[in-house]
Amino acid sequence: MRYSSRILPILIIVAAAATFTFAGCKKKDMSLKLNEPRNIRGVVSYKRSFGDLNEKHLNVAQAIGIRVLSSREEAEKMREQLQPITTNELYAVDSLTHSIPYLIPGAASLLDTIGHNFLDSLTAKGLNPNKIIVTSVLRTQDDVKRLRRRNGNASPNSAHFYGTTFDVSWKRFQKIEDEDGRPLQNVSADTLKLVLSEVLRDLRKADKCYIKYELKQGCFHITTREK
Repeated sequence: MRYSSRILPILIIVAAAATFTFAGCKKKDMSLKLNEPRNIRGVVSYKRSFGDLNEKHLNVAQAIGIRVLSSREEAEKMREQLQPITTNELYAVDSLTHSIPYLIPGAASLLDTIGHNFLDSLTAKGLNPNKIIVTSVLRTQDDVKRLRRRNGNASPNSAHFYGTTFDVSWKRFQKIEDEDGRPLQNVSADTLKLVLSEVLRDLRKADKCYIKYELKQGCFHITTREK
């Protein structure tokens, strides 16, 4: 009886150790993670839902933004009023050719919110994670001159001058890879565009921003309404 009472705790410890060892050796799930889409509606019309014309963008940009800058060198001296933006866990910044990655704090905060809400919406709708891509940010007068050489329709009076405005692509998104290397099924750009449109519609309805749907440029042109 005494022998049994001594051996029982040892057996319990051995059994527990074996259980933990088995759990630790359990293989990670490396099967393809499929999308399980649900409740994806988008908006009735992109043009009607996001039809804020340049005048609206320009009026609020001039009221809350910085002064127009002539050059990038001048922009570098505005660090106290501008916040640099870089690729992070919420969004990706494209290789900017005709703008520089600076925004006023209100615009930078809005961009964070869009990126965060988009990722949350993808999870809620059973879709694998993707980040939005920012394609244009602050422009100086020199930037616009260079841009107009390539695109004669580029506005010489743009809200992009004031650090209040940025463009987000609806054609391209950046897939977020699984940390453990599990393969993830792709989500089509059309589906991601629908989800992004719902996020932007809600923010616009909450008076956080003005938005113009740009068909030829393949982006949503977004101006914050908060400093």
